Amino acid sequence: MLPNPGHPKRADADVDPIHNYYERLVLEEIVNQSDRARQGDRDFLADTACVALNRLPPKYIRHNVDMTFFMSPQEVAETEQKVTDAVQAALSYVQQREEQKSQA
Repeated sequence: MLPNPGHPKRADADVDPIHNYYERLVLEEIVNQSDRARQGDRDFLADTACVALNRLPPKYIRHNVDMTFFMSPQEVAETEQKVTDAVQAALSYVQQREEQKSQA
C-alpha cells in the first residue's frame, strides 16, 4: 500500500485500492450458496468469508483485470473451483460451530 505523497507520514492516507483478489469471488460465492447470506445475515456472511479466505492463498492486486487478463481459461476454472470448495467448507464449519454453541 502506497501512501499519498502529500501525506508521507500516514500509511493509511489515500491508499491505492490494493485488495485480495479472492475477496469479491468468495463473497459472491457465499451469496450463491447460502440463503442466510441472501437474506442479509451480515455476521454469518462475514464469519463465513473469513473462514473461506483463510483457506485460500492471498493474492493481492490493484485491479481485478490485472489478474484475470493473465490467467488461462484452465487457471480461471481452477480458481473458481478453489473458491467453491473453500466456501462449501467454510459454510459447513460455521454452521457446525453455531450448532455446537446452541447445544452448550
